[in-house]
Amino acid sequence: MKITLKSKSFMNKRWLWAHPEGELDMASAARFRSELEGAISAGGYRYLWLDMSAVTFIDSSGLGVILGRYRQLQPLGGSVIITRPSEQIYRLLTAAGLHRIMEIDRPLSLRYREEGI
Repeated sequence: MKITLKSKSFMNKRWLWAHPEGELDMASAARFRSELEGAISAGGYRYLWLDMSAVTFIDSSGLGVILGRYRQLQPLGGSVIITRPSEQIYRLLTAAGLHRIMEIDRPLSLRYREEGI
């Protein structure tokens, strides 16, 4: 799994923008967690923006990493947002209930289908 990390400004806040590519599973979760934790701590970030456009698969280990970052940032008044997931990834994230605690973009293909466009 390749991971790109950058600092971005959005809504007058400083965000750690993370762009993982490939499968976020048991084999890659520990590295993903380590890189996110390190960058969050080193940069003093309270906000995490996960661009999931290049993630092809997530298992429970990957979901655990995302939930863990939420639990790391939430006591600091921070938050996690997830953008650009595929339909499959979006369905998995919402089935896991993450939409109740963090903002997750709904894929355009689902929006159009639900709105009858």
